[in-house]
Amino acid sequence: MTGVEDEIAAGEQALGQLDYAAAYKHFEKATKADASNALAWFGRAESALGLPDIEPEEILAMYKKAVELRPDDPQFLEALASFCMDMGRFNEAEQYYNKAAEVDGDNASLYWSEFGINYRAKAPIVMEKFLDDKTRDLITQKALNYVLKALNLPKDEARRLLQ
Repeated sequence: MTGVEDEIAAGEQALGQLDYAAAYKHFEKATKADASNALAWFGRAESALGLPDIEPEEILAMYKKAVELRPDDPQFLEALASFCMDMGRFNEAEQYYNKAAEVDGDNASLYWSEFGINYRAKAPIVMEKFLDDKTRDLITQKALNYVLKALNLPKDEARRLLQ
């Protein structure tokens, strides 16, 4: 193993033990030693989630770096999408969930359902100041469209089944 691989392995072990600070230090060393290592950037982002002093924008940049380096990794894309969702960046979340579904077609329904359910749960909270009945309906409609897509169920068929 190289020094970078050793740091990544140590970071993964620390992360597995929920020692976020130690994990972050290992992944940080790995990214400094090899800035082109996608796994090191991903581990750094994942471990940063457990460190309250690291700003969300910094974590977002780490996830984006990992995805930039490995754009067809569905795990990286899903983690970035989920983090965007948590930050209330719904358009970006949608983009990354769709990209994950595109590169991992066998599990596309999982990404679409995750987007639909989380969007319906989180968007009204983030948009609370602007939330009127029409906006709430638009949120629910978009969420339902993704859940139906995940189920591979046409709208007319869903309507028939629900009556």
